[in-house]
Amino acid sequence: MPAVGLVLGLVALARIRKRGERGKGLAVAGSVLSSVGLVLWAVTLSTGAVGEFWDGFRDAARGEGTAYALEKGECFTTPSGSLQGVTYDVDLVPCAREHDGEVFAVFDLPGGAFPGDDGITRVADERCYALQDSYAMDRWALPGDVDVYYLTPTSQSWRAGDREVTCLFGNTDERGTLTGSLRTDGTTLDPDQHTYLAAEIQLNLAMDEMPVERTAEEDLAAHTFWATRVSAALDRQTGMLRGHSWPADAQRPVAALVADLETARKEFGLASRATDADAYYEHSDKAIALIDADTAVGARAALGLDTTPPVYEETGEEGGDAEPGKEV
Repeated sequence: MPAVGLVLGLVALARIRKRGERGKGLAVAGSVLSSVGLVLWAVTLSTGAVGEFWDGFRDAARGEGTAYALEKGECFTTPSGSLQGVTYDVDLVPCAREHDGEVFAVFDLPGGAFPGDDGITRVADERCYALQDSYAMDRWALPGDVDVYYLTPTSQSWRAGDREVTCLFGNTDERGTLTGSLRTDGTTLDPDQHTYLAAEIQLNLAMDEMPVERTAEEDLAAHTFWATRVSAALDRQTGMLRGHSWPADAQRPVAALVADLETARKEFGLASRATDADAYYEHSDKAIALIDADTAVGARAALGLDTTPPVYEETGEEGGDAEPGKEV
């Protein structure tokens, strides 16, 4: 605290001069040493030594067995067996074994002042859910009791330079575990499977934006706008499916799927131009029925993909509302 020492030394000198008290030598020595300390502190700041100190601290914290060390594709267990609350120590395990979480993405938050727990949670929730499809491309292959969780910086670790958010899959049951990797991407899929799922994601992302807050009777504009987006997504999906050279045994089922999706695209186009809720629902219901048709199952079976359609909750609410933190 060199600045404090300098101020106190100067105050002491002034009082000694007025009162004729002893201790002038100590006051002078304290002031001089404090001045030297300020110079050294300024040099330290200008040369980046403080930054190097914090970098070294963070690198040490990232040692094996800590939440800082987790990387994409790794599976781990926690001492408590839960993804709730604050965690620091983790044990890496093979994904084939029972585990608490599987990391599917890691990203850094921008610098600056600590945005608060709520601010970090909002960003982590939005980014992690957006990134899950790049790691687990096949939503049909995700078990129903799996959801997205994330490890986020705490206010303490933020001061040490921690800006990292770790996105992971975990069991929605607080004490539940996972067994086997959930990864379905270019590292685990063959080219035909990868092309099919990349096309399917176009539709999935658009369907995720379905208006659920208000009905078409209450907000027709929001629903017709969404129908426009889905129609465009279906156009991209069918274009990707048509543009790929499929194996002989997959050509017919994929062609049947494309035919259904093309009809659904036209129905969504009509829904997007509806002038009342009845007309909107007439066309959107037909389109959704075509999207849910068995032709997707046939195409997936031919390509060796999962054939059990996912079941979504009627409430539209997503689980995984607990965010384990990282503690220094």
